Amino acid sequence: MTALTTTLRDPGSGLSAHVGLRATFNQTLTMAWRATMKMRRNFEQLFDVTIQPLLFTAMFAGIFGGAISGSVENYLPVIIPGLVGQTVLTACVATGVQLREDMDKGVFDRFKVLPIARIAPLAGPMVADMLRYLIAGTLTFATGIALGYRPGGGVPGVVGAILLGVISGWSLAWIFTWFGTVGRSAQGVQAISLMVMFPLTFLSNAFVPTDTMPPYLQAFANANPVSHIISAIRDLANNGQVTAQVGWALLGCAIIVAIFAPLSVKSFTRKM
Repeated sequence: MTALTTTLRDPGSGLSAHVGLRATFNQTLTMAWRATMKMRRNFEQLFDVTIQPLLFTAMFAGIFGGAISGSVENYLPVIIPGLVGQTVLTACVATGVQLREDMDKGVFDRFKVLPIARIAPLAGPMVADMLRYLIAGTLTFATGIALGYRPGGGVPGVVGAILLGVISGWSLAWIFTWFGTVGRSAQGVQAISLMVMFPLTFLSNAFVPTDTMPPYLQAFANANPVSHIISAIRDLANNGQVTAQVGWALLGCAIIVAIFAPLSVKSFTRKM
């Protein structure tokens, strides 16, 4: 009698360990489409970029306008670009939290057996989140215009400012994506992200001029990459000028991506 033996084949055998640039791009877009469908089915994910800009713009302009600039109208050119940066940075926090939630639910376990680039599950949702940053920036400017803000840069300046906000949001989101890959729970990731988000936002030139701060806070605020981003948005929206601040903002965004994108992929791959 002949004994039958069964050999289990490794599902990963025969698959190339290297994923080309074109395939990585296509896989990232696929993951971005998946994330977009999640937003469509869960409209609550858009509350922080739809309702928050309306509330914050109206509240901050009314509360701080008279005290800082003498009137709401004079304060709007200061606060509107600042709120664009602040709202985009707040929206970035959700990127890491949602990533951690998906990892905890086992969604990313399904990607382990797929011959896909390891950066695609991370970069895909971040590409989809660019839509959220676009909504946040557009609604913030629209609310400001409704309150009397008249950007001196005109339509080209406002469009450039919104695009810079989107690019900045995508870059800064890598920080919170890394938090999502190293955190133990979604609640922990949110707590860590908020501790980082609040200093970056409020210790900047978003709401008040930095020269009114104590020297040690002023030094931090001037070096804060968020301050450079907001200054660049102000130059584009208020003056329609591409100044050195735009270059510094883009350089800062590139440095953040160069540091935190590899860290996120390395941490994510280790857990995969």
